[in-house]
Amino acid sequence: MADQEITLMKGNEAIAHAAIRCGCDGYFGYPITPQSEVLETLSAEKPWETTGMVVLQAESEVASINMVYGGACTGKRVMTSSSSPGISLMQEGISYMAGAELPGLIVNIMRGGPGLGTIQPSQADYFQSCKGGGHGDYRLIVLAPASVQEMADFVDLAFELAFRYRNPAMILSDGVIGQMMEKVVLPPFKRRRTEEEIIQQCPWATTGRTGGRKPNIITSLELRSEEMEIINLRLQAKYNKIQEEEVRFEEYLLDDAEYAIVAFGSAARIAKKSIQIARAQGIRVGLLRPITLWPFPAREVRKLAKRVKGILSLEFNAGQMVEDIRLAAEGSVPVQHFGRLGGIIPDPDEVVEALKRLI
Repeated sequence: MADQEITLMKGNEAIAHAAIRCGCDGYFGYPITPQSEVLETLSAEKPWETTGMVVLQAESEVASINMVYGGACTGKRVMTSSSSPGISLMQEGISYMAGAELPGLIVNIMRGGPGLGTIQPSQADYFQSCKGGGHGDYRLIVLAPASVQEMADFVDLAFELAFRYRNPAMILSDGVIGQMMEKVVLPPFKRRRTEEEIIQQCPWATTGRTGGRKPNIITSLELRSEEMEIINLRLQAKYNKIQEEEVRFEEYLLDDAEYAIVAFGSAARIAKKSIQIARAQGIRVGLLRPITLWPFPAREVRKLAKRVKGILSLEFNAGQMVEDIRLAAEGSVPVQHFGRLGGIIPDPDEVVEALKRLI
């Protein structure tokens, strides 16, 4: 396949192909709907024969995240993918990775819950992913793609950010983007790093080598309270730096807007159609789409709240991101939530009606 060839594929398939091309060293995962095509595509492509990438179906999601933990300790580009209940099982390992300051990629193709729920799409893992679903004061870098193209593009970006800040990163998508087919241009192939390059780029990594070099110990355990507080303060300083430097968002028709919709992922796609319908009816409305759910574009929401008459949070859940919008808006403008539950995707006309209730 040529590097710039336009291909039709599912979002899940784009994740897999991008992982191979961006120099991923290892994938460890377990099948669960609606993300199983990630593992299936990797198995079909057999990258261990071409790039040397390891692909392993683990015995469980718990095993998967711990394999990612081990691979990340060596400075390798490693990843896993799952869907909502599977991510719940990974929470302890994700917290361990954050505490040990290990880079890695977790892909969550959300389905409806709670519990086993439904295999239909949802956006109800916002709290779990953006607020630190495991234990302790930690954060994940969370990217929310709204197209199959972004599913491919965000793999390399997620790894880049994860290694830049020594922090786990997550691509948070849903069954709509994971299962839909769109045209995509896959990224060019990257050469996998040599062991010498990994040692140079990741001096913190443990590589198993001796030769007089002091071995690195990677752990999230610290039994002394004073030292644990120092570690936590260092983490918080890192998170503050990420918030200052890595906020990403998209604006759509906001220049003359009197009202605004805030939506991410597949909800933002529906929001754009709803905005076209609303504008045809004389309602000046635009979209703010967070691309990084964490760090959340709070500053941009705050600015927006000072110049519009109302904000509608469109989410396929009972209302999660709306809490961050209200915090950022600081009470300066009405903020309402609209969403459907149980895997139901709202019609654009439903969103317009919800917008009218805000007006």
